[in-house]
Amino acid sequence: MVTMKDVAQRAGVSIATVSFLLNDTKPVTAATRARIEQAMLDLGYRRNMVARALASRRTHIIAMAYPALEHRFGMSTSEFFTSAAEAARKEDYHLVLWPVGNDGVELRELLGQGLVDGVVLMEVQLVDPRVDVLRQSGTPFALIGRTTDLDGLSHVDIDFDATVEDAVRHLREHGHHELVLISGDLDDPRFHDYGPWVRTEEAYRRVVASYDLPIRIIPCSDTTQAGKAAAARVLTEYPETTAILVLNEYAALGVVAGLKHTGHDIPGDISVLSLLTVPETAAMADPELTMMRTPGPELGQLGTQALLRQLEGDDPLPPQLVPAKLHPGATVAGPRAPRSKAGAGRRGARKARS
Repeated sequence: MVTMKDVAQRAGVSIATVSFLLNDTKPVTAATRARIEQAMLDLGYRRNMVARALASRRTHIIAMAYPALEHRFGMSTSEFFTSAAEAARKEDYHLVLWPVGNDGVELRELLGQGLVDGVVLMEVQLVDPRVDVLRQSGTPFALIGRTTDLDGLSHVDIDFDATVEDAVRHLREHGHHELVLISGDLDDPRFHDYGPWVRTEEAYRRVVASYDLPIRIIPCSDTTQAGKAAAARVLTEYPETTAILVLNEYAALGVVAGLKHTGHDIPGDISVLSLLTVPETAAMADPELTMMRTPGPELGQLGTQALLRQLEGDDPLPPQLVPAKLHPGATVAGPRAPRSKAGAGRRGARKARS
């Protein structure tokens, strides 16, 4: 069995220096670190993570707390996880997923076991019980999302104002005046305080009012079936609609399917723009969704870096808001001109799609 003594001899350093590196108890120079790590690789030495944690009083494990029972896993969600794990790995940390509830009960139990050095909190509510649990435990944490009161909280989030403004502007530039937002269902007890849904609605109301357009919002839960039902409501309640914005990625797929099922051409009759989606989901729709691309990779990395800076005693990462970016697809075009006596309309030339 390879020991620290073997590694020290191979690297030409003392056993104490190897211990300092392995247990993260004292700094070593970059050159010394490189020699020790190469010796470990050559000899096949495996770190004893339990001994390291006991020596340094740190596990080098961080958790991403995600309320999986309340929030469905989507393709966009996986991007947050993978980018966060990669950011942790680069700093010699391991990231684990904790699918704990929003009420903070499970989180409190897990924190009491001393399994992790810190927590990245996802799917943040405006008033989030998990924040109080983390503060009371003294565990370092960072938010991907925002509570109402951000005093002293390290956080990063989507810039919902900029995202909605860019989306509405894109539709207006194509000539649309009759818009509807298919938002989240804030009457659902799981989501009545859910930051992304609340902030998206607030931004939409502000932006369309600035264009002097009617404010039309239809609530919708996070399923494709709900998206189909919401599309039917749009057609019934607002038949003059020429463009629909959809907040949830699963609902967006349902909206497209529902419109096509009723014989509507997309984007010829109605344009559809998905507000927070990833390319893999957009490609599942036919035609492919025009979308505002969720900044999952950026936010997963930034949220993890914000936490690691706390753990390493570095300068805090300033709060950052990252907007979703327009990703052209094939579900947005200018509104169809009224059918003329000459038979314009469906037989007319197709407008450019985006």
